Amino acid sequence: MRHRIAGRSFGRDKDHRQALFRNLITEFFRHERIETTQAKAKAVRAQAEKLITLAKRVDGKEALLVANARHLAQRTLTDKDVAKKLFETLGPRYKERAGGYTRVYKVGPSQGDGASVVILELVEREA
Repeated sequence: MRHRIAGRSFGRDKDHRQALFRNLITEFFRHERIETTQAKAKAVRAQAEKLITLAKRVDGKEALLVANARHLAQRTLTDKDVAKKLFETLGPRYKERAGGYTRVYKVGPSQGDGASVVILELVEREA
C-alpha cells in the first residue's frame, strides 16, 4: 500500500535519489535548460522554482539574510558558481515575476526505453 507516501522513488535509494535531484537542479541552473524524462522533470521542477523564489526574495536585503539564503541553496546545489549565478543573475531576472519560472516541452519517446522525454527550461532565459 502507498498510503501517505509522497514523491517519486525512481527505483533508487534515498541517497541516490537526492544526488540525482541535486545534479539535475545544478545543471538546470547552469545551462538554464535540460533534457530529461518527464517524471524526473516533474520531480525537480518544484525544487528549482523554490530556489529561484529564495534567490528573488533576498535581493537587496541585509547580509545575514543573504548568507543564510545562500547556505540553504548550497545544500541543494553542488557547485558554488551555480549558486552565485542563482543569486546574482536569476534572482534579479525574476524579481517582478510572481511565479512560474519554468516550462516543459514534450520532445517524444526516448530511443532506448520509450520513456517520455521533455525539455525543462527557464521561461525568460537568455539565448
